[in-house]
Formats: sequence, C-alpha cells, structure tokens
Amino acid sequence: MSAVELRATLSLASIYGLRMLGMFLILPIFAIYAETLPSGHDHFYIGLALGAYGLTQALFQLPFGMASDRIGRKNMIYVGLVIFAIGSLVAALADDIHMIIVGRAIQGAGAVSAAVTALVADLTREEHRTKPWP
Repeated sequence: MSAVELRATLSLASIYGLRMLGMFLILPIFAIYAETLPSGHDHFYIGLALGAYGLTQALFQLPFGMASDRIGRKNMIYVGLVIFAIGSLVAALADDIHMIIVGRAIQGAGAVSAAVTALVADLTREEHRTKPWP
C-alpha cells in the first residue's frame, strides 16, 4: 500500500472505531447505572436505551450512503460525526433514562459506516482494497 492509502486507511479506521466504541463502550455497566436514574428500574427502557443506537444507525445507513454519493463522502462523515457528538452530549447531560434514549438515538443517526466504507474504496487501489478491513 502506498503512504497515501495507508494514511487514509488509518484515519478512516479510527473514525469507524470511534463509532463502534460509542456503540459498545457502555454495555458492561449501563444496566447497573440506569437503575439509579428516574424510570431506570424499568428493564424495557434500559433495553431501549441500548438498542436505540443500533436501530437509528440501521435506519440512517442507506440515506447517509446515498447522500455521500451526491454531496461527498467526507462531508457526510463530518455531518455524521457532528450528529454523533451532539447525541453524546445529550446522553452525557441526561438526568433520566428517557433523555439517554434520545441521546443514544441521536448518536446512531450519525451513521457514517457506509460513507467510510465507500471512501476507503475510493482512496485505495483495487488490489489493496480488502487490506484495510479484517
């Protein structure tokens, strides 16, 4: 791989890793923490808070991918990361389980995985295209 391809791959892998970290980092402790919040004793809300991220990410994956074809991959990655940051802020400042659900849903709405994958394909030569991904 050339230096440009390697740098692009490492940068995009970092972005993708950040998104996955956002999805899975809270899993081990969230159920325990959520029980200390108002309405956090309800297991339905705990499951909804955990699943809201993945649900909205799945819903917005195709629209983000199509938009990245029209207005540019990097632009959509920036938009997605800003949406993710806003959702993270909402979830971090939440004082009840309902606002955490909203924050997690906003986080997932910044679905940049399709745009990141397409940008990797754009920035790497065909013979090296499968190397950046496991």
